[in-house]
Amino acid sequence: MELDLVRLKQLPDSNLILGQSHFIKTVEDLYEAIATASSQIQFGLAFCEASGPCLIRATGNSEALERVAIENAQAIASGHSFIILMQQGFPINVLNAIKQCPEVCRIYCATANPVQVVIATSEQGRGILGVIDGSSPQGVEGSDDVRDRQQFLRQIGYKL
Repeated sequence: MELDLVRLKQLPDSNLILGQSHFIKTVEDLYEAIATASSQIQFGLAFCEASGPCLIRATGNSEALERVAIENAQAIASGHSFIILMQQGFPINVLNAIKQCPEVCRIYCATANPVQVVIATSEQGRGILGVIDGSSPQGVEGSDDVRDRQQFLRQIGYKL
């Protein structure tokens, strides 16, 4: 077995969701979940099929985001994984709908941070072991940091 790190690509002001599912209809169900959650979100998604022709299935409402999702899926190359890139919305807007898709097994991360995916390769194929999402903590927040966090949440409309 070999271990690799794959750095995911992102477009400016984008978020990504990386997960695992188990069936070809993932592509259509995730499209519907995202489109139903918000008509403003721009997104592209790619799904790595793990049997049959083993194709990367892709869709979305943004060609640029779909293209980057496909590039990331090609780099990960792990069966039954999916990646969603999105703009004009946040994962929090769609994450519950995505988790409710019957074929979704796991969400590895949902983030705007730089992401590295830890991949294991065997004679059978490739699998995701985990992710490195962003940077390590540099300390514990103080009172000024609490105030800044609370102001930020209000600035982006998530708190009154």
